[in-house]
Amino acid sequence: MAKKLLEMRSITKEFPGVKALDNVNITVDEGEIHAVVGENGAGKTTLMHVLSGVHPYGSYSGDVFFDGQLCRYQGIKDSERDGIVIIHQELALVPYLSIGENMFLGNEQMKGRGVIDWHKTYQRAEEYLRIVGLNEDPRMLVKDISVSKQQLLEIAKALAKNVRLLILDEPTSSLNEADSRNVLDLLLRLKQEQGMTSIIISHKLNEISYCADRITILRDGSTVETLDNTSDEIPEERIVKGMVGREMTERYPSRSRKIQQDVALEVKGFTVYHELFTDRKVVDDVSFKVHKGEVVGIYGLIGAGRTELAMSIFGQAYGTKTAGTILKDGCPLELNSVPDAIRAKFAYVTEDRKGSGLILSNTIMHNITLPRMDFVSNKGRIDKDLEKKMADHYRESLDIKAPTVEQLVENLSGGNQQKVLLGKWIFSQPEILILDEPTRGVDVGAKYEIYQIINELVEEGKSALFISSELTEILGMCDRIYVMNRGRLIAEFPAQEATQEIIMNCIMQDSKGEIGA
Repeated sequence: MAKKLLEMRSITKEFPGVKALDNVNITVDEGEIHAVVGENGAGKTTLMHVLSGVHPYGSYSGDVFFDGQLCRYQGIKDSERDGIVIIHQELALVPYLSIGENMFLGNEQMKGRGVIDWHKTYQRAEEYLRIVGLNEDPRMLVKDISVSKQQLLEIAKALAKNVRLLILDEPTSSLNEADSRNVLDLLLRLKQEQGMTSIIISHKLNEISYCADRITILRDGSTVETLDNTSDEIPEERIVKGMVGREMTERYPSRSRKIQQDVALEVKGFTVYHELFTDRKVVDDVSFKVHKGEVVGIYGLIGAGRTELAMSIFGQAYGTKTAGTILKDGCPLELNSVPDAIRAKFAYVTEDRKGSGLILSNTIMHNITLPRMDFVSNKGRIDKDLEKKMADHYRESLDIKAPTVEQLVENLSGGNQQKVLLGKWIFSQPEILILDEPTRGVDVGAKYEIYQIINELVEEGKSALFISSELTEILGMCDRIYVMNRGRLIAEFPAQEATQEIIMNCIMQDSKGEIGA
């Protein structure tokens, strides 16, 4: 019989106005990969914050036992001393420090009082990098390695802390399918070779089915059930039913495709150079069209230039030496700033909602009404009643789970933050929506709701440019699909002719041509 490494009993945690956890129970066996799933706001991250000491003992009720001992952690340092290490959804790396410095930050390798042993630091860093399959120079700056390698570095950093229980909160949310599989395979290898125990939180249910031994489902802050995935792989539909409390027969809502002949957005010969390395071309002579009432997808691997293209179209929010033509309804536009783009009825739902999409320390109300302050103000003074009325309308229509629009956005779950971001741009009354990873870090139920909102907007005659790292999402939502690689659009497919195999083969063939050249 497997040894219980972790037991959390009757965990209850309240925040002002909301009970985040209600009598939650979970056990994790030594040497297993244990998944925790649930809709946004179900309490998954809060539970892990209780376990790791982010929410200290005394701020919640219930008991946490690790390796048979009652835990009363007052902070992360306390849990790390016992070998519990959490990797948050937003990577906690310092871009302008080296890989080795990041790996031992707060866990410095000392050779004397106050003196860091740099030789030992980089030597040990190299050892842990090899374990996770990275061959990078530990003296390289973190900013110079890809996001997928940064995720592996976070795992190496945890191993350097003599981890016994590794907690990963959405470890693959910013990765493409190939890089995601590398991370999951590493967890399986560490389990097999070192007996490492992991808890993984993810909204990508295919990944959960692939790597988890057991799956605990939370709903509305309570434990629903724990499923055994070791004998027979549990179908995704069964997990979804536990999460949302009902059958979901389809992942993508149907849409009456009323695509018009009129071209809403046309981009011709668009070229953009890197912001820092101004001789590096990141978007190379890109041309495409989006018709009114159409959802056009752009798919490519990380580094293909998708986000750079989207941001540069949106008022040159990214890049230098931008060249090319943007036409809206057939008329050329000069979009030299973000306010120019907003006035031209463009909206950009960023992939980085916390960094550049929302003001986390402000309320739901202020975030939603921000793009059209002129609408909710009179002679320079904000009409509070009108602002609240507008915000309440979007809270209800988007089903943002919050007791009031006066709630701070930082206290919402990731999925509800994403809905606030979407509501903010819908309130701006756009005609062209640029959607960059609009469902990143969002559960399957909330994804469906966001898809419905997008469908309703395009049925009204609006147009959407849809960027996603999930190829199934691109195929499920888009009318036409452009494939992007190394800054160029390399192919275009009607949705009915596109498959995962065709698109990936297209990228592989183009990459081979680049290497051969």
